[in-house]
Amino acid sequence: MNTAEYIRDLESTSVYVIREAYYRFGDKLAMLWSMGKDSTTMLHLARKAFLGKLPFKVIHIDTSFKFKKIYEFRDKIVKDWSLDLAIAKNDMALAKGLSCEKSKFDCCAALKTEALRNFIETQDIKALLVGIRRDEHAIRAKERYFSQRDCEFKWSYRNQSPELWTEYYESQAESECHLRIHPLLHWREIDIWQYIKLERLPIVDLYLAKNNTRYRSIGCECCCQPVISKANTIDKIIREIEKSDISERAGRAQDKENIYTMQKLRSLGYM
Repeated sequence: MNTAEYIRDLESTSVYVIREAYYRFGDKLAMLWSMGKDSTTMLHLARKAFLGKLPFKVIHIDTSFKFKKIYEFRDKIVKDWSLDLAIAKNDMALAKGLSCEKSKFDCCAALKTEALRNFIETQDIKALLVGIRRDEHAIRAKERYFSQRDCEFKWSYRNQSPELWTEYYESQAESECHLRIHPLLHWREIDIWQYIKLERLPIVDLYLAKNNTRYRSIGCECCCQPVISKANTIDKIIREIEKSDISERAGRAQDKENIYTMQKLRSLGYM
């Protein structure tokens, strides 16, 4: 199997998961979009799955602290792809002056997790498509394609249903209040970039090197650090990743505070 065939096989699995999610949840389904390379890839896959027109809402969890270029990219893609975009924001926490300069954990919990929780409760959303991958972080490697969250928004990573072949989700637990669905779980970082190249997908240009640095992972400006790099094209990024032994999220503050921060955040509902 050559690279293109391999990537198309990944694509086919993701499209299947997305269509299965819509079949099961209909208008109670929504998609999270951070404007990063992974969630933009997932968004593109969903548009392919439904012939260019998404039958559900796209949600941006807006902390107010993302890079200016991310917001510019969001507004352009919303217009170009005719997206039904909803903004989830924790205005109460922002009014109190909460920011990642004070506490990365508290900021993520309030401005991302709590903002999302409030939004899906008011909108009666039962399932969310989320663009995480197993290879991003050890705690994300524990995930399933269809992952339950209880009414306290918590994820029991020690108690998950088995997924055999394409049998992803059969019964609803009494404690379940919504489901996280992960169509990109089987992809790797390099697969995403090869797919972006193959499909000529738009990206935020923060990923491309300028003055010998670039970002491998983007989000809130105060949480992200660039890496040393000369990769200013997609081809160069792919070659760089092939040779690199540095973690993709090495520049993300959530992953660096201590070894348990990401696991604690995800157990409480963080993406």
